[in-house]
Amino acid sequence: MTSTKKLKRNYRKAKYVLYKETLIDFKEHFWAFLGSFVGLGIISLLQFRIFTSSDLVFLIGSFGASCVLVYGVIESPLAQPRNLIGGHAISAIIGVSIYKLLPDLIWVAAPLAVSLSIVLMQITKTLHPPGGATALIAIAGSDKIKELGYFYVISPVLSGAIILLITALIFNNIPSKRHYPSKGNFLSKKELKKRIPFL
Repeated sequence: MTSTKKLKRNYRKAKYVLYKETLIDFKEHFWAFLGSFVGLGIISLLQFRIFTSSDLVFLIGSFGASCVLVYGVIESPLAQPRNLIGGHAISAIIGVSIYKLLPDLIWVAAPLAVSLSIVLMQITKTLHPPGGATALIAIAGSDKIKELGYFYVISPVLSGAIILLITALIFNNIPSKRHYPSKGNFLSKKELKKRIPFL
């Protein structure tokens, strides 16, 4: 193949990819908006309207990033339920533990908590990028967050992640073209036996 033909073919491919990437899918955007609005809305409602008189915390920054994944890129392996729940839970436990070990060395505790969270999420196959923020919030968050100790894992982290998951399971499956969890992210029985021999 001549270099001119290669250039033309590569140009056509690039043009097609750019065209596909710039198409606006209004239905997809609608469902991503609606799901994230309702999911985060429920958490915000709990925080600012229902439990205003209590010290309970429900809303943390890492949930915003989780919404991007579980409503915006629902087929990503990082957006699947195991990753959403496991990634946040593991990171919260690590964040609280590191803060308890190094409460006066925040400059060491913060990167240590995030780095350990990444590695443990990789090991457990629960990698969820917002988990890094969840670990960091346990270290550098408000005094109210730090006072929660391990209760931080249950609320706001697990309670919020479960609310986002339930909302994602509902809104991501209403349109026929959206499927959550992604069907391609389930292991076959054969693959499960390879990984867990005693099954």
